[in-house]
This record gives sequence, C-alpha cells and structure tokens, in this order.
Amino acid sequence: MTSRRDVAINFEQLVVSGQVRSAYDRYVSPDYIHHNPWFEGDRESLILGLENSAAEFADKEYEVQRVLEDGDLVAVHSRLRPMPQMPEMAIVHIYRFEGEKIAEEWDLAQPLPDDSPNAHGLF
Repeated sequence: MTSRRDVAINFEQLVVSGQVRSAYDRYVSPDYIHHNPWFEGDRESLILGLENSAAEFADKEYEVQRVLEDGDLVAVHSRLRPMPQMPEMAIVHIYRFEGEKIAEEWDLAQPLPDDSPNAHGLF
C-alpha cells in the first residue's frame, strides 16, 4: 500500500510533468472537489485548467520542499518556477483523502519577491 504522502507527491509530479489526466485517473476520487478560486469547484474544470497550464508552461521547474501528514490530510510545500524568466513561487497544496484517493484539495501560491528583507526566504 502506498502512503498518502507518496500519493500526494506522485500526483503532483505527474501533473507538473503534463500527465494531468493520468494523475487524476490514478490518484483522485471521481467525486473530488477543490477550492481554487479561479475555476469551478469540480474535477473536470480543474483538469482542463491544469492541461492548459501544462501546455503554456511546459518548461516549469518544480521541487517538493516538505510534506506534512495528519490523519486524512496531507500538505505539500513546494517551489515552482513556471518559466525560466518568471519569478519562483512557493506553493502549498492541502489534500484530504478518502481511503487511498484524494477527495478534496486547497492550494495557495505566493511569488518570491526580489527585494524581501527576510534572509530566511519562503523555503
């Protein structure tokens, strides 16, 4: 049995690599809902948005920084650069699982400012 932590990481890596439908077919519940304010809250609308993003930002750089697991919740903190000339971003995805499938998702993104006074950064 694959851990929920591993499911979340594998899911994100497939999505980032452009294998969006494969990721959803393998790891996401058919009744999945999400809370991304830029899309309707259903599975298909986010799949289409992620497929468009994968085509537009084919050269993205992505790296998991840390993963937290608590019961049926998994949070993945990662860094993302959509294109080489774009600023890097800190991303947090929170997944709620039902069994071995992702049933619900929240995501937050914050660009890294060039002139932050904080020497510790977002990572």
